[in-house]
Amino acid sequence: MANPPDDDTVALAAAWNGDAAAFAEIFGRYRKRLKLMVKLRLDRRLSGRVDAEDVLQEAFLEAFRKLPQYRENQQLPLFLWLRLVVGEKLIDLHRHHLGAQMRDAGREVSLNRSAMPAISSVALAAQLMGSITSPSLAAVRAETKLQIQTALDLMDPLDREVLTLRNFELLSNSETAEVLGISQQAASNRYVRALKRMKELLSLIRPDQG
Repeated sequence: MANPPDDDTVALAAAWNGDAAAFAEIFGRYRKRLKLMVKLRLDRRLSGRVDAEDVLQEAFLEAFRKLPQYRENQQLPLFLWLRLVVGEKLIDLHRHHLGAQMRDAGREVSLNRSAMPAISSVALAAQLMGSITSPSLAAVRAETKLQIQTALDLMDPLDREVLTLRNFELLSNSETAEVLGISQQAASNRYVRALKRMKELLSLIRPDQG
């Protein structure tokens, strides 16, 4: 495991001794990235009932409680460990609020370390549409979004996850490899393959855009 960034080292030393303010300083450095993950993976059915900031606050308290365990077994870099704690909190909230509806296909993706709420094809299509600026596509935005969603539904769930990690959670290739439990070369290859597969599927659905 890589050593924590220098800025974290001093604060971690204090946090190991129960300094909540020091741990809050560390958590704050990663808050923007963690909030992005929450917004991507929070089920839309919980919109208005669960706020991303509330999720992060609960996750912060849980992470601080689990900090002694992390100190004893630092298998993940600090940011990825915090991301894991936030993901587990999201799973708990989904189960609490949605109950049996959690049985819906695609609600979680099982990675090497634990389950993580999967980003839906609807949410991912919306993210992809946000990066499309072509006037010709904007004119048929709803149709295009549906086509992208259809293509995403046809992709392997792990390929969708790789795209999410790299393009929307902004994880590096090494972080993606760590999350998926594969080599950096394999993570890179999978990402390239996922992008190619996405392009192929879109070409089949809308040949004039290939």
